[in-house]
Amino acid sequence: MLQRPRRGDPVWIWVLHGWEVFSWGLIALVTLITMAGGTPTDRKLGILALTAVLALCYGLVRTRPAGQPAAGYGYLCVLVVVLGLLSYLGDGFGVFYTVTLTQFIVFADSPRGAVLFTGLGALAITLGGSLREGGQPDVFLTNTISSLGVWAVAVVMALLTPRALAQRDERAALRAELKSTQLELAEVYQRQGAAEERERLAREIHDTLAQGFASIIVLAEAARSQLAVDVDRSAQQLQSIEQTARENLAEARVLVGAAPRSGVAPGSVAGTLRRTLDRFTEDTGLDVTADLADIDCDRPTRIALLRCTQESLANVRKHAAATTVGVVLAHGPDTVELEITDDGRGFVVEDSHGFGLDGMRKRLAEFGGGLTVTSSLGDGTRILATIPLAPDSQE
Repeated sequence: MLQRPRRGDPVWIWVLHGWEVFSWGLIALVTLITMAGGTPTDRKLGILALTAVLALCYGLVRTRPAGQPAAGYGYLCVLVVVLGLLSYLGDGFGVFYTVTLTQFIVFADSPRGAVLFTGLGALAITLGGSLREGGQPDVFLTNTISSLGVWAVAVVMALLTPRALAQRDERAALRAELKSTQLELAEVYQRQGAAEERERLAREIHDTLAQGFASIIVLAEAARSQLAVDVDRSAQQLQSIEQTARENLAEARVLVGAAPRSGVAPGSVAGTLRRTLDRFTEDTGLDVTADLADIDCDRPTRIALLRCTQESLANVRKHAAATTVGVVLAHGPDTVELEITDDGRGFVVEDSHGFGLDGMRKRLAEFGGGLTVTSSLGDGTRILATIPLAPDSQE
């Protein structure tokens, strides 16, 4: 039994069920006209009784739960018999067959069942109408041709309906699949965004807080070891510890969103790097030479260059055992280049997989830039960071 149409069903299904409802209006109208006409009383009572029986059976089947094909086919049997008897009792009642075609399709659970019962209905009205008109061969032939024409329409309807239902189910499946895919994509994007944010925070913590704490440890160890022999130097180192701790506190507030991003003054990146190099010289005592071009760039670029410088200097302090450090900031044709060299012990680049170098590469890649590391054991290290710089990249 075909269920009532629901949202998203093809237009054909709505038309089918609309026709089913409309058929009962026509049946009631024709029956009333017959009752008011000149049809003999006994035939009127027969027509009224048959129509009432058909309506009662229809109501009983429609009130049953869906998924009971036996009830639907039972109603179709009643419908075939009633159509045949009505065609026999009254002139023109064969039109009820055309009117109720949709019921054959709605109450059958397969195209084959619909085709079979519409054929039985065509046979019933042909026999009923022919017997009422005398049963002559020419009358039977005329009625047969007329019934076959209507039955052909019924066959087409019975074959189109499953196709329309299949399209409905296919569209419903596609909608469900699309919704599921959208939810999966949203989850993927959410996980990806969370992973990228964790990676960004890890990089920021490494480049700021971790480096600051490492500097504090080194300065504290130096101050403790020299406290008895060089009080002034120890005091200077303690002051550096205090300054570094304050900077770490400011960076921590930035990372948790409790303060606006700061620590990088507007204007030339050279000034920012100069302050960093002065602090490095003060804390380590290493000889630093700097050639810093006066380049104006936006804040994100200055931050990237500053972080690369801080990471490189931290590596020099922790690993290089260098005596001199060189820093060059230059303006290329369409890039800004930052070169940091040292005369330390060097390392094998292919064997290095530290978080710091990887973090610098990823940070520069966000700007379309790159990082080149050149080093070998005993020959020092050269770090070259490049960032594309738009002509109008001004603060």
